[in-house]
Amino acid sequence: MSMFKEFKEFAMRGNVIDLAVGVVIGAAFGKIVTSLVEQIIMPPIGLLTGGIDFSQMKWVLKPADNTDPAHKIAEVAIGYGNFINTLIQFLIIAFAIFLVVKAINKLTRREEAAPAPPAADVVLLTEIRDLLKAQNPK
Repeated sequence: MSMFKEFKEFAMRGNVIDLAVGVVIGAAFGKIVTSLVEQIIMPPIGLLTGGIDFSQMKWVLKPADNTDPAHKIAEVAIGYGNFINTLIQFLIIAFAIFLVVKAINKLTRREEAAPAPPAADVVLLTEIRDLLKAQNPK
């Protein structure tokens, strides 16, 4: 029973829950970016490049042999078009994360930049010091 209690304490820590939420949101964000790249960004790029569908682009190393139905040989190809799509997805995700981190840093700097007002006793002591200096000039 103590092992269950330890696991419960571990699982209920804020960092673990935050991490789990981040993973779930990240997975959903990944699907959104995939859809954005494949269905919104790549079609206009394909149109600009003469109707090229990047996801179908490949370099065939060995073509398929379908002449003999008993011994079909599959095509061997490097699908660099999918790599281009994945690269664009990465760049979009990296840019989005950059914007989020930049916004967080800006908020953090703003909080740090605002100096705390001096405490009342420090102000009083400063005034007393200034009055004493004015009474006893050296």
